[in-house]
Order: sequence, then structure tokens, then C-alpha cells
Amino acid sequence: MTKPIGDKLRQIQQLIQQASFNQAEALVSELLSTPQSSGNQQELHYLSAVSQRYRGAKAEAHESLRKLLHLNPQHARAYQEQGYLYQSAGDNYAATKAFYQATRINPALLGSWKTLVTLYQGAGQRQASELARQHIGKLEQLPRPLLGATDLMYDGKLMQAEQLCRQFLLKHKHHVEAMCLLAEIGLRLKIYDDAEFLLESCVELAPDNVSARTQYLNLLLRTGKYAKAEQQARWLLEREPDNSAHNISLAAALVGLGDNEQGIALYQCELDKVSQPANVYLQLGHAQKAVGQFDAAVTSYQNAYQNKEGFGDAYWSLANTKTYRFSDEEVRTMQLRAADEQASVEDRIHLYFSLGKAFEDKKEYQQAFEYYASGNALKQQQSGYDPDKTTQMVDAQIKHCTTELFEKRGHLGATHPDPIFIVGLPRAGSTLLEQILASHSQVDGTMELHNILGLAMRLRGRNASQAPAYPANLWEIKDEYFARFGQQFIDNTRSYRGAAPFFIDKMPNNFLHIGLIKLILPNAKIIDARRHPMACGFSGFKQLFGEGQDFSYSLEAMGRYYKDYVRLMAHWDKVLPGQILRVQHEELLEDTEGQIRRMLDFCGLPFEPGCLEFYRTKRSIKTPSSEQVRQPVNKRSAMHWRHFEPYLQPLKDALGEPLLAEYRQFEQL
Repeated sequence: MTKPIGDKLRQIQQLIQQASFNQAEALVSELLSTPQSSGNQQELHYLSAVSQRYRGAKAEAHESLRKLLHLNPQHARAYQEQGYLYQSAGDNYAATKAFYQATRINPALLGSWKTLVTLYQGAGQRQASELARQHIGKLEQLPRPLLGATDLMYDGKLMQAEQLCRQFLLKHKHHVEAMCLLAEIGLRLKIYDDAEFLLESCVELAPDNVSARTQYLNLLLRTGKYAKAEQQARWLLEREPDNSAHNISLAAALVGLGDNEQGIALYQCELDKVSQPANVYLQLGHAQKAVGQFDAAVTSYQNAYQNKEGFGDAYWSLANTKTYRFSDEEVRTMQLRAADEQASVEDRIHLYFSLGKAFEDKKEYQQAFEYYASGNALKQQQSGYDPDKTTQMVDAQIKHCTTELFEKRGHLGATHPDPIFIVGLPRAGSTLLEQILASHSQVDGTMELHNILGLAMRLRGRNASQAPAYPANLWEIKDEYFARFGQQFIDNTRSYRGAAPFFIDKMPNNFLHIGLIKLILPNAKIIDARRHPMACGFSGFKQLFGEGQDFSYSLEAMGRYYKDYVRLMAHWDKVLPGQILRVQHEELLEDTEGQIRRMLDFCGLPFEPGCLEFYRTKRSIKTPSSEQVRQPVNKRSAMHWRHFEPYLQPLKDALGEPLLAEYRQFEQL
């Protein structure tokens, strides 16, 4: 009987511990000669490098690590191994860089930190050595299970880290550091509700623990809960009024709440107070861009990269304005930095996407595509997106959210008519639809709210070894829960609204949960923003998203996701007839007034001329299309994907001819 791969990996580890290096490496070679998952390949190359280093085969070890870092440029222990190799060769400068990179990726690597202390001392870098000692002290104060869980978390082994942390908390129920760590793991798993509950509990248990409260504040900012975030930032500032980090967090909360003037002023006040202002310039630029201060935003982004060499996010933020054109000097700088293997993976990803935009603007489409493809390849390595899981989620919605479910339980939710949900795929024109509707006197535009996704995650359950409870449990949960969930949505989104009777939630991924939405808010309006699959697919592929759109980093995955989306929307049309309005982007471009009137009729709103002049509406817009929707409708980009058509065959193949044929009528624009 063949041993499971886990047993064989443990056998290799034992052989290395027994100094049976040749046997260990032979087993590695045998396993690598057969198909293995990316994770198993990484582990095998790592073990091979360790064995080769121990037996003195330094060149072979470097080659194993090169293969490993090609598979995963964020593998902390690969850099640690490089550090040991360079150190044994007497190259302390290269060793220091490698160990430092290892600790940047995984701050729980005690071995790297301890070696860095020695290397820093040898180089006369007393301040760096002392900082490393302080970090070692913090790690060594952690209980061993928490240190192990921290290490696992930074290694990306989140389920193992969570299990270890929960086991510790069973014996130490109110251990604040353990609760904070579990919250951080939850955040990385995107289980935001669990993380928020844990951190809220930490703040109640240890109100003076600044670290826990700061972590709670950062989570609130990340999930868009700006009213709560403002409260926490002001609490921290009462105790530490000169703390720039707290002031910067307060500025982010204020901008999120729409108090842009005060938020921008706060950012500007902090610029001269921080030693490294690049990130402050970046956030300032985002705030200025959101309110339409385009020239000021550009200056802020330029200041950001001038204060931090090779700052990829600053260059990408310039590209992401959609209207900025890079100078030849900026392009050369980006190319040099993107080619530097010592640059961080995050910087290189941002730079690749920025260079794609730069060469697209030059109409050098092949080179532009090559840069987009490089950025997407690195990003896909990080995300580990599995298209099969999306297909399974769609299958589950179709199986359980039937006509019978809505006949039986569709009347139980909260009756508020306030929400207008705009769903679909990113880059399908949802920001334009929101801007049009938000130009109506009775409608508030908000943002992409996480509330429905958070509720769906709660309903799915936390047992990773079992099938998700949701959506099957929509048949089973108590009747009164539907109205309760609907009311919670109304209450929790109140802080994002003004005084208008209706408001918009334009989280595109909510198309997966239309059944849940209609059960908890049966009177909510739902608009499906639809765009030609090739135009939408390529536009998503060349967009570097903040988070949550991991399917977009592969043309094949993008095509499969689009097909699953169309399949699920067809199901919603069948089981919820007449309750979803589809707005085809190309039809909106052809007959803008007709489509606007159609949307207003669907929402029960009287026509207002201001909706036709939506580009004059002053409001904060945080999506990549912010500058585009401040201009009248134009058809310039409708078929822009045609310039890249020679490189898009994987997208076409994944979509399939039958689906593409349905949209051919829109290719004549």
C-alpha cells in the first residue's frame, strides 16, 4: 500500500535528522518525478535544500531554493536557508539581506532573528541589533503553543494555526494575546465577524491594552465600519495624543464616513511628523482621488514614490486613476525596480500592473500584455484561487435556493424597501450605475459593503472538515431569524447613508447571495450590471484589486467565473421572476436615457434630469472607475479588448463559443 504524501514528507525529515542525506534526496527526487500539488512541491524543494546544505552541496541547495522561490516568492524559510548558505560562504552582506527578507515575511522565525543579531553586531549596526533583540524578547515571552501558531500563520498554514490557537484558548479562556492572534488568523481567513467579536472582547477584557485596541481599530477600517473605527481612534488619541498612527487611522475613518475635508487635513498635518511619509502620501492621494481632486492626488502619489524607492503601490495608484500617463523616466524606473529580484513581491506585482498600463497607453499592446501577465502570475501564486470551489458554491445555491424555498420562506424578512443592490462582476459598469442612481435626490450612494458577505460566512459555519451549512440551512433556521438579519443589515449600514430614503450597496460578489438577500429583505431592489464577457474579463485581468477578486488573476479562471455567474443569474431569474433588473453596459452606452428611465422605473423612482448629468454629481467614489464616471458616457473603451485579442485565447476557451455568441450583437459599437 502506497504511503500518503504526508507520511513520506515525515520520512524525509527523519532521514535528514539521521544524516542520511542521499536517501532523503533520492526520495525527494522520486516524489518530484510524479505530479504533486504546488504546496507539496514547495515542501519537497525546501527539504532538498536543507539536506543539500547539511552535506555541503551549496550550489545544489541554491538551485533547489531557486525552484522553490519560483513556485512561491513569499516562502520565508527559503530565504532563511539562503541566509545560512551565504553565511557559511562568508558573504555576510548577502546573508543579512536574506535573513532580513525571511523575517519580513515571517516575523516569528526566531532562528533568523538570532542570526541577524550576530550579523548586525559584526557590522557595527547597534540600533538594528537592539531592535532585533527586542523582537526576540517579545517572541520568547509568548507561550510555546502561541509561538508555534504564529509561525504557522505566517507560513500560510492558517487552519493548523487556528486549531493550535483554539486548543490553547480552551485552557486559557481569556488570554488576550491568544485572542488577538486568533483574530489575526480569522482576518487572514476573511472571517471578519469572528475576528471582530474576538477583538471587541479583548478591548472589554483589557481596556488599556493599546495593541489589542489598535488591532481592533485596523480591522474596523478594513471592513468599512468607520463609525466604530472613529470611536476607537479618538479613544486612543485621548491617551496618546501625539501618536501619528492613531491620527492617520482617524483620518481614514473620517474619509470613510464622508468627512473628506477633515480627513485630508489630518493626513496633511501628519506628513511632517512621521519619519517615513510615503504611506501617508498614498492614503492622502486615495482620499483626494475619491473626492475628485485629481491633480492633488497625482502629486501625492508622486510624493509617495519619491519618499520610498520603488514603491509599487504609489505607481499603481497613478495607473489606477485610469487617466494618468507615465513619463519615460517613470517607465524606466519602474522597469529597473520590477526586474530587481531583491524588490518585495508586493512591489513587483504593483509595478508589473503599472507597466502594463504604461505600455497600453503607448499602444504597445504585446509588451503591455506581457507585463499584465507577469503581474497576474505573481498574484495568482499568492491567492491560490480554486475555480472548482466557486463552481461548487454556485451548484449549492442552485440546489437549495429553489422556487419552493421562496414560496415557503420569502415573506419572513424585514420589509424595508431602502436597499438597492448592484451586483455582477467587477469592471462591468456597476460604478456608473451607482453614480447615476446616486444622482437622484432620493438615493444615497455608499460603497461596496461587506455585510451580506459577512452574514453568508457566519451561516456557512466554522467546521472546515464538514460541508458548509449554508445555503442548505436556509430551509432550517428559525423563521424569526430572517427579519432579524434584515433589520441588522439596515441598522449596521445606517452610518454609511445620508438622509435619503434609499441607498445603494454595490458589492459585486453579492450575486452569489441574491437568495439570502431576498429572504432577509424581500422588498430590496437588485440590479445586475452585465458587460460583454471578453470586455469584462480582460478589464478584470488588467486590474489589480485590493482584495476579494482572486479569480481575476488568470484568464482561464476569469472565464470560468463569468460562466458560473451567468449560470447562477439565470437561476435567480427563474426562481425570482421579475425581481432582478439586468442592465447591459453596451445598451446603456447606446441608449443612456432609455436605460436610466428603465432603472428608475424598476426602483419606483420618478425621473430626475440630474440622473442624465450624473458626471456633475459631487460625491466620494473609491472604486477604480472614479474618474471615468465623472465624465459623460462614451464608447471609447467598449471594445478596447480587441487590441489584446491575440493573447486572450485562454479566456475565449474558458467562456466557450455558445456564451460568446450570445453577446456578439454588442461587438458593433
